[in-house]
Amino acid sequence: MSSSSRPAVRNCAGPSVASRKLLSVAGVVLLGACALKGDVRRVQRQLEEMRTETARADSVRAVRFSERLDEILALQEEILDSLAASRLRMAVFQGEVRSDITDVQRQLVQIQELTGQSQQRLSELRSQLAERAQAISHDSLEPPGAGPGPEQLYSLGRRQMTRGSTRTARAAFYKLLQDYPKHRLAADAQFQIGQTWERLEPDSAIAAYNRVVKQFPDSPRAPAALYKLGLIAEQRGDKEQARIFYQRVTASYPGSDEAKLARDKLATIQP
Repeated sequence: MSSSSRPAVRNCAGPSVASRKLLSVAGVVLLGACALKGDVRRVQRQLEEMRTETARADSVRAVRFSERLDEILALQEEILDSLAASRLRMAVFQGEVRSDITDVQRQLVQIQELTGQSQQRLSELRSQLAERAQAISHDSLEPPGAGPGPEQLYSLGRRQMTRGSTRTARAAFYKLLQDYPKHRLAADAQFQIGQTWERLEPDSAIAAYNRVVKQFPDSPRAPAALYKLGLIAEQRGDKEQARIFYQRVTASYPGSDEAKLARDKLATIQP
């Protein structure tokens, strides 16, 4: 048999050296690709953790900043209230000084008249005292209407009441009534004056509440003032006077909240 007619012998020795090298390179590439993906995921996780940590830190800083800002604003409000209270106390003091000067002037004039001094000397005394009173008036910190507005005065008065500074609160309410007698908060200010007096001097509180009813009869504070007058009378043991005030509340302001309270009171007070 000739060599050309022999069947071809199949190579069963496996892949060639070149093939094995190609497979090895491919494996390295695949392993490198897997490693690269793992690194990418790890970097992504680290970035996500960094973003989360940064967001958490920003949130903590924002909360601390907000708390600090609230503290600063509260301190600022306290300082402003203290300054306003000081101005009001000064105004009250100046009013008391003017009143004292007037009393001294009257007493000196009486003394001079009693001791028979000349009319010229009396005129000189009057002029000197008038000049001193006028100087104090000109030295006032703020002319009427030039200081805080009605809302500011009312808010200041309420805050001072909360802090227990009833005298300063009362000065703020008086200032509101003096500078803004027709303002919508005037009735509230007059009512709050009664509140400041109620525990210390009930008679002054009664006078303040009566002014509310007389000067601001259409205000929602009017039935509240009448009810307060009834309570004070009842506390003093004057049940008849208390009944009169409660009846006025129910008759004049039947739809008010105080009217319901007054009806309950009338049911418990024996005539």
